[in-house]
Amino acid sequence: MNEQNYPVYGEITGPIVMIGFGSIGRGTLPLIERHFKFDKSRMVVIEPRNDEAELLKKHGIRHIQAHVTKDNYKTLLKPLLTEGEGQGFCVNLSVDISSVDLMKLCRKHDVLYVDTVVEPWLGFYFDKGMDNSERTNYALRDTMRKEKARNPGGTTAVSTCGANPGMVSWLVKQALVNLSNEIGLKFDEPSQDDREGWAKLMKKAGVKGVHIAERDTQRTKHPKPLNVFWNTWSVEGFISEGLQPAELGWGTHEKWMPKNGKKFKKGHKSAIYLEQPGGNTRVRTWCPTPGPQYGFLVTHNESISIAEYFTVRDKDDAVTYRPTCHYAYHPSNDAILSLHEMFGNGGNAQPVQHVLDEDELVDGIDELGVLLYGHEKNAYWFGSRLSLDQARKLAPYQNATGLQVTSAVLAGMVWALENPKAGIVEADEMDYKRCLEVQTPYLGPVEGHYTDWTPLDGRPGLFPEDLDTSDPWQFRNVLVR
Repeated sequence: MNEQNYPVYGEITGPIVMIGFGSIGRGTLPLIERHFKFDKSRMVVIEPRNDEAELLKKHGIRHIQAHVTKDNYKTLLKPLLTEGEGQGFCVNLSVDISSVDLMKLCRKHDVLYVDTVVEPWLGFYFDKGMDNSERTNYALRDTMRKEKARNPGGTTAVSTCGANPGMVSWLVKQALVNLSNEIGLKFDEPSQDDREGWAKLMKKAGVKGVHIAERDTQRTKHPKPLNVFWNTWSVEGFISEGLQPAELGWGTHEKWMPKNGKKFKKGHKSAIYLEQPGGNTRVRTWCPTPGPQYGFLVTHNESISIAEYFTVRDKDDAVTYRPTCHYAYHPSNDAILSLHEMFGNGGNAQPVQHVLDEDELVDGIDELGVLLYGHEKNAYWFGSRLSLDQARKLAPYQNATGLQVTSAVLAGMVWALENPKAGIVEADEMDYKRCLEVQTPYLGPVEGHYTDWTPLDGRPGLFPEDLDTSDPWQFRNVLVR
């Protein structure tokens, strides 16, 4: 893909309103310019900070410097979303603004919508008056699912469509197809709408669970100073989710639960949470470059949606199969040091928070994929191994982590434009082949790797451990205790 042959996927005939212009908004803008036909005079960015004013001016994009709040969002956004002819598009890349309220507003006025997280209004993540079960992504996702049930169909709103959640749901399906072929299963690939067929295929393939297994090896040119939080993507987003309870889809093969593990009392009950922050909870996992590694069990929407999507029930609606699913994230070294400092200081975030851009980093990759485990070939990792150098060549204004997110936003926008009356959808429900077709040119090497590693391996044996040796892939063996 070069300057001469960027595919134009369609025309956005109405206004484009981008809410939030942090590192992801900054990287998404050139992809929108490349791949859609639209009237630039009808695009606006709403962002309270002014640090990217010159970049927006360079691109000829209008900037409204304002906070979107619970009190003003309707009066501020409605005129912008509905101005003039055609169908508008809302690209929500913000924090502390309710995703569900925005998608309701957009769908009411026939405006297409995409976001990367089910985000709440300001204050939710740190509300000490709430029960921990209420601060989970399970609870946040439930608000979106209830809105979908109340108002089925209608104008498309794509929920949680970044790298993860988002792209990883498409990778799970491709990995499952690859694995099923490799072990010689006879099957017809289920259709996009056949959730039950996909769930039965995963059960037939013998998959016990899925790690969203990621390793970010991007390195900075200079050491991180004390009392700052550095990350390769949104610091605010990472701190928020890191301080939520650790959360995971809970599989039917699990025989043990941590003492601080809690089940949900309402909803589909496909997940559990731990009474401890995900950013301070370690798990054992595997990625191609480092091999075995520790990751953080940070809560993510896909941990719940994937587990629910691949649930098999019998004729009496009893669950007969569900995979365990959770994030296992090893961020960049600077982000890990930043987390260590923050939790060491009582969970109080550093006063200076900064996203490392492509010019501050020297090398490294973001290796983000899905590890399907427990089947007859043990474990299979499938995903993107995008390097910083490749990201610089593929698109401006982003490092490897950012490009995996922004290219997924692009794929979500393309799918919404091609399916404008699909209602509220998650990545699990979208056409994974079409979405990966759009996104893959921006992902660097997309590869599959088998491994014979299990969570029982690599233990020095110097201390007694409470393990389940009868099944290496029990969460009892995965969790670092």
